[in-house]
Amino acid sequence: MRRLITAAAAVAALLCAAPALAITNGTLDGNAHPNVGGLVAPTAYSDGTWIYCSGTLISPTVFLTAAHCGDADGERVRVTFDTAYQAGDTVYAGTFHPDALYGHDESDPHDIAVVVLDKAVKGIAPAKLPAAGSLSRLSGSQSFTSVGYGAYAVTNEPGGHQYLYNDVRMQATGTLNSINTSWLRISMNPSTGNGGTCYGDSGGPNFLGNSTTIAATTITGDAVCRSTNVDYRLDTASARAFLASYVALP
Repeated sequence: MRRLITAAAAVAALLCAAPALAITNGTLDGNAHPNVGGLVAPTAYSDGTWIYCSGTLISPTVFLTAAHCGDADGERVRVTFDTAYQAGDTVYAGTFHPDALYGHDESDPHDIAVVVLDKAVKGIAPAKLPAAGSLSRLSGSQSFTSVGYGAYAVTNEPGGHQYLYNDVRMQATGTLNSINTSWLRISMNPSTGNGGTCYGDSGGPNFLGNSTTIAATTITGDAVCRSTNVDYRLDTASARAFLASYVALP
């Protein structure tokens, strides 16, 4: 399966949290979010797919993702922005840098990382980051657009749940469930018309409504990707302290 480690062992037993039908009750993204990309594994998985985590371009040379998507500071990785990645498609090489505090604080997992790309990405407008503290008073009806390359379906076979991948960028809409000092929890229950994320969507964005502003990055969720998408807020002091070393903040 994809990498499964997250913030403090407990917070993340799941890589990417979320759904069951095309990024969970979602649709093909196409070119709606060209700044959302995927981390490409050095070799293909047994099912022939390549992408193990998602993320977002936040400057021409900086790709935002989750700390649990990498092994160590300085790791060399590859990023694609193709809507449907196939071996041989264009990739951008870069260096992975996780928050140094990742996993050291149970109340704030610091599960955030960037990839500093060797060359600037041209022709793709970076996504925006939220202003400090701007998510603290969100309405309970606030919607989010989750985007990523994670599992598009979860089947329940005699041998257990199977997660299906195709390296295609998907999107889904979910509604705010709850919020605290570090996390946004977004409902992705298909019975209420919501969708969300799943394994492989970790590090990917949850845009505020239909805007280009990333409210939070996908971190974890329920094991079968049908209930809650749990996401790391980007408007907090700790997230901004990390990001300030790499990009200009609003």
